[in-house]
Amino acid sequence: MRHTLPLAPQFYVTAPQECPYLNGRMERKLFTALQGEHASTLNDTLSKQGFRRSQNVLYRPSCAECSACLSARIRVADFVPTKGQRRTMKRNDDLERRARAPWASEDQYELFRRYLDTRHADGGMADMDVFEFAAMIEETPIKSRVIEYSERGKGQEPGDEPTGPLRAVCLTDVLDDGLSMVYSFYDPARTKTSLGTHMILDHIQIAREAGLPYVYLGYWVPGSPKMDYKAKFSALEIYRQGEWTSLKGDEDYASELHPLSTDPIAEQVASITLPDTVRSRGG
Repeated sequence: MRHTLPLAPQFYVTAPQECPYLNGRMERKLFTALQGEHASTLNDTLSKQGFRRSQNVLYRPSCAECSACLSARIRVADFVPTKGQRRTMKRNDDLERRARAPWASEDQYELFRRYLDTRHADGGMADMDVFEFAAMIEETPIKSRVIEYSERGKGQEPGDEPTGPLRAVCLTDVLDDGLSMVYSFYDPARTKTSLGTHMILDHIQIAREAGLPYVYLGYWVPGSPKMDYKAKFSALEIYRQGEWTSLKGDEDYASELHPLSTDPIAEQVASITLPDTVRSRGG
């Protein structure tokens, strides 16, 4: 006999810690395990509700003081690059993209260390060793890819396996409605070519080629200079008050910074939509 059972993961909340985006504030996260045969379904469903993946965990900011972290995604069909973004693509036309299985390499880790030491020496990942890096890349229960960008060697043509140095890497999840850029890093010495922007632009192209409607960028945080770059992409949507809406440059998002802007944890969990059912065999 077949029974229809609800998929009901357990949700937990982290202890408060210093917010990496807004000075003087504390953050906490609502999270659940991502495992088992229905991991992809759960990841697809919760990603549409502002959750992000880190290894085998799905999380969403659930701070007591504000709700400033707003999940952001780009509508691929409506995206139009600016003149500056077109120049970025041209400046990086010496790079060759390769999508690989989620397997860590020495070249990736060496680039990752140089990126952290130059750009985020005081960040939460600054002490990550090679084993932790490998876990970040390889411990994925869903369909993930490592997108590498390497320089072509002398005399190489577009499409050739690149023999030049690795310049940028993005760990990318393939969702049922888009690509999720889980974590990216790049050569800090190549500052004039805007590699971070280039990777986003290239992911938009990958999603367009695959017929996927969205590219998920993580969180946009009003008032955080670290996140300003995301607002420079057209057709950007944010997940706000339970729905996706277009980011409007002339709208005041200060209400998300108010200490009364966040709902109690129980209400947040109750409002999460879970995958309808899973099939199970019974006696």
